[in-house]
Amino acid sequence: MKSFKPILLVTLLSVLLFISCKSTSVNTTTDQKKQSSQKGKAKKYQLSSLYKLNNDALFIDAEKERLLGNLTDALGIYTKVINKDPENAAAYYQMARIFEIQKKTTDALTYSQKAAELDKDNIWYQLLLADLYKTNNKYKEATKVIEGIVNRHPENIDYYYDWANAYITEGSLDGALKVYDNIEKKIGLTEGVSLQKEKIYLNLNKFNKAVDEIEKLSAQMPEVIKYNAMIAELYMSKKMYDKALIQYNKILTKNPNDPFIHISLASYYREVGNKDRSYKELKLGFANPALDIDTKMKIMLSYYSVTEIYSSLKDQAFELSEILIKTHKEDAKAYSIYGDFLYRDKKYKEAREAFLKVISLDSSKYPVWETLLVIESELLNTQALADESARAIELFPEQPLIYLFSGISNFQLNKLDVAIKSLTKGREFVVDNDKLLIQFNSYLGDIYYKNKEYNKSFESYRKVLKLDPDNVEVLNNFSYYLSLQNQDLDEAESMAKKMNDIVPNNSSYQDTYGWVLYKLGRFEDAKKWISKAIESGGKTNDIITEHYGDVLYKLGDKENALQYWIKAKGAGKGSEFLDKKVADKKLYE
Repeated sequence: MKSFKPILLVTLLSVLLFISCKSTSVNTTTDQKKQSSQKGKAKKYQLSSLYKLNNDALFIDAEKERLLGNLTDALGIYTKVINKDPENAAAYYQMARIFEIQKKTTDALTYSQKAAELDKDNIWYQLLLADLYKTNNKYKEATKVIEGIVNRHPENIDYYYDWANAYITEGSLDGALKVYDNIEKKIGLTEGVSLQKEKIYLNLNKFNKAVDEIEKLSAQMPEVIKYNAMIAELYMSKKMYDKALIQYNKILTKNPNDPFIHISLASYYREVGNKDRSYKELKLGFANPALDIDTKMKIMLSYYSVTEIYSSLKDQAFELSEILIKTHKEDAKAYSIYGDFLYRDKKYKEAREAFLKVISLDSSKYPVWETLLVIESELLNTQALADESARAIELFPEQPLIYLFSGISNFQLNKLDVAIKSLTKGREFVVDNDKLLIQFNSYLGDIYYKNKEYNKSFESYRKVLKLDPDNVEVLNNFSYYLSLQNQDLDEAESMAKKMNDIVPNNSSYQDTYGWVLYKLGRFEDAKKWISKAIESGGKTNDIITEHYGDVLYKLGDKENALQYWIKAKGAGKGSEFLDKKVADKKLYE
């Protein structure tokens, strides 16, 4: 474009010079003077045209920059256009649009006003001006501009809607009503206009007129029962219950199977204090397959909240849940909400069946799987927990809790390699959840130890204690296992003492401390702590009584040592050496 303009300029100047030279080569007569005068005018016209072409070219350059997104450059060129032609409305308009994009609303309005003033018949200039008046909170001015648009284009009904909206934005509701009346005169009664008028009348506290608007719609389209429902709701809002009931009865007459009528009547009877009739209507609504399940679910969720406070409504909740299942047999949502109620009431077996049905219909909802796995854990269904967690991992491979359930269940099934694999994999998905990470590492510590991977076990325990130094279960297991391995006994003693300070009078923790002391060769101290363990409830525990026998033996009381070994054998399995200790009356380690 820029390479074209100089060529055009040279061409035009050449033509003008040719004309000028030609006029001076003849004698001047009266006719020649006239001709010369006409040529002078032609020359002025050519110069004006040349000026206009140059300005048009500038405008085109500005448009190009605007379309390329170079708004600052475009503004600079538009400014040049206006400097050369102060009445170029299009340039003002485009500058206003750019300022609007740049959020410079005051500048945008200034240039938009100029464009609209220069070209009052251009609808786009007027519409932009109206919008910018609104943006600048000049609502009355916006309304006036749109009124002018309507006056120029009375045949375009869309502008009437803009006019009404402008009045509403301005806060002149009466003005909006007049416009809507004009619209109705032009196109007749329409739902959109009637509903807008209803809202306005309600805002103006003209309740009866609001009702009249919907009444007119109902009279024009008596088969449309939603208008009866709207009228009923209006009356309900004013506690005009008798008039509301008339409308509800009209709906029943027109369509007894209307999906929402019984839900509406349930609300009506609840409002008037007839709870029994309200619940009866609610059951009728739930039994209607035409009423969508999502509406019913919203009601069930409200029951779920309310029954936490008013347990007397639980029976209703369960009955409605059962109706929901009968009405929507193939919808997972029905079983899901029923399962939630059962689970909350600790009816785990029934809840399990409900959630198994849910995943048979829709296996895509992770929260359902999580709740099911928790239930299996509560019911000690170890194999089911292992099987279902494996399936859940396939569906939700990045949910760490599923791996934890898999690890625990396979640990209980003595499938140690599977348990370790699940826990190490699931641990990778734990993010910003120290409590869950502690669970993973705690179980890994236990499982690694059972799998005789002692260093990995102790490493896992240390990870737990780094996050939770007072975790007594890990302090107990870690210190006890260290003592069994005769490893880091001073560290084991420190941990064992700490957990007994945190939780005193626990027979298991007291025994662990005593056993660590035993391993350290401090037999009198060991006797003291394991004696405490027996007094705290450990006298029927095979491990504790066997430990006490071992301590007594080390202290030379072999007769009483034998008696405690015999007690241990009667209480349980004891250690791998217990039978030989009793048989040979001798300590084996």
